[in-house]
Amino acid sequence: MAEIAENLSKALADRYTIERELGQGGMATVYLAHDVKHNRKVALKVLRPELAAVIGAERFLKEIEVTANLQHPHILSLHDSGDADGHLYYVMPFVEGESLREKLKREKQLGIDEGVKLAIAVASALDYAHRHGVIHRDIKPENVLLQDGQATVADFGIALAVSQAGGTRLTETGLSIGTPHYMSPEQAMGDRELDARSDVYSLGAMLYEMLAGDPPYMGSTAQAIVAKVITEKAPLITTVRETVPPNVAAAIAQSLNKLPADRFASAADFAKALESPAFRSSAATELAGTREAAPAVTAAPLRWLPWAAAVLTLAVGILVGRAMQSTPDLPVYRYTLRTEGFTNQGMDIARDGSFIVYSSSDTLGVSRLYIRNLNELESRPLPGTEGALSPSLSPDDQQVAYVMNRMSQTFGIYRVSVAGTPPIQVSPIEAFGVTWGGDDFLYFADPVEGVTARMPAAGGEIELLAEPDTAAYNATHLWH
Repeated sequence: MAEIAENLSKALADRYTIERELGQGGMATVYLAHDVKHNRKVALKVLRPELAAVIGAERFLKEIEVTANLQHPHILSLHDSGDADGHLYYVMPFVEGESLREKLKREKQLGIDEGVKLAIAVASALDYAHRHGVIHRDIKPENVLLQDGQATVADFGIALAVSQAGGTRLTETGLSIGTPHYMSPEQAMGDRELDARSDVYSLGAMLYEMLAGDPPYMGSTAQAIVAKVITEKAPLITTVRETVPPNVAAAIAQSLNKLPADRFASAADFAKALESPAFRSSAATELAGTREAAPAVTAAPLRWLPWAAAVLTLAVGILVGRAMQSTPDLPVYRYTLRTEGFTNQGMDIARDGSFIVYSSSDTLGVSRLYIRNLNELESRPLPGTEGALSPSLSPDDQQVAYVMNRMSQTFGIYRVSVAGTPPIQVSPIEAFGVTWGGDDFLYFADPVEGVTARMPAAGGEIELLAEPDTAAYNATHLWH
């Protein structure tokens, strides 16, 4: 990253002076810079190199033009964009405050009035953008900046520009737009034709977190969270914070409906519901505990069914495998992870709680496996696991099974010992996560064929556990 900053400084010397790195996100690295011409501080964001390579400068710069035309009090405007020595960048005002994520890390939960006020401000920004044909696609606490108590939405249109410019090639890299905790079900399934109701879902999930302290769905891996988003009904906010007013609880419940048609038609409608004490939705009777909710998966669009079946079957395999092992109650252990990149790419815990194994990406976006022992201060990488995701420990905690991501260009299911011996490929099949069951079988879902299967941990014949409904599977492939 230091090399990138140095190259940028040289290429943009007549326009911007880069002062320091502010942070990194899923799509870009952010630098504090000085705008030489206008004598002001700005946030200069540089797309990750692999992302820029897939998109291409001309296409990205063309798609990002729409963002420059968004002018709203709660939208962070776009100052500039360009290609500096092969690095695609865009420039936005520097906000001297903090992000909503930083505030939530510090306070965990917000006051109800404060949380609702921030959500209404974000809804105002969303409604304006939606009426101008722009869907944000990545609403989350990191993209809401706070200054003097006012909320401003950042990176408006950037996710759209990346998605449109990258096209199908973006999917092939393994990179995705959006964050699992806040993705609408249709976005989690890869639907590129999103509308305002997808952003409404993300805003509802963010408001839920502001009031509850956690997003509606939690999980140890991105795959686990996505599975819940697709198949499980969102929990009611009043189950974790009973002081939330009925209209706010009903509005959040409606925003988090699985089907877009069951949500608010616009962000403005969501805001009105939050402001109206009299608002009640179809969830109102449920809030009062007068009826059982129908399983959300029965209302899912046809194209989701094969994936939902695969995820659910895989979950059953995990539970069966764990149930086959008798494990006594153990004390609670807490770990602090010191990493340069992201740790939301899979984790497993030893049966006795003595160590964890997890996948984390470095500053260049390369993921690998790490071991963190309870009695050690630092994690250690497992050699040869570059590109590894979704680790799962063997029943004796001596080996780890994992899958290779698309960026590695080497698909397959692998295993490696926790001692760090060279990895072994168990199968070349592309898998949607893997779990090492107590029966010494590896359970996995195939994202290409849409089936769930298992194989011996040592390798061998693959046993089909579940396959998609033929009509649903064909509909899925036609949709793609």
